[in-house]
Order: sequence, then structure tokens, then C-alpha cells
Amino acid sequence: MIAHMLLWQKSTFSGSNDGNSVELAPGDAELIHIRESLDPDTIVTTDRARLRAFVLGVKAGEFDHLL
Repeated sequence: MIAHMLLWQKSTFSGSNDGNSVELAPGDAELIHIRESLDPDTIVTTDRARLRAFVLGVKAGEFDHLL
């Protein structure tokens, strides 16, 4: 799937359109594509279950030590 054909969405927490942000786009079946707006050609693909587990971990503070 070509990156420009995907419907990319970023969080409202990302701020202005000029800043760096993480963007998500739904793919085929259960796939989710993830990229940084400043490097749009580099795309990581995962599935909905793994992304959900990651988001729950972020909300629980499991990665706070990395910030």
C-alpha cells in the first residue's frame, strides 16, 4: 500500500500542522500504519490488538521512564 493513498490522522495533542507528529492510518484487515510527519516515507505497520496494548501501556505509565 502506498503511503499517499492512506488516510492519515494525527492527534489533536500534536499541535500545529508545522510540528512533528505521529500519524496513524487504517490499512487492510486489522492493520494500522504509523509514521512521523517529518519522515513520511518511513512507515511501521502493526495490528489493532498490538496497538491497543501499546496505548494501554502508555496510559498506564509503563513508558514514562523513557521521557
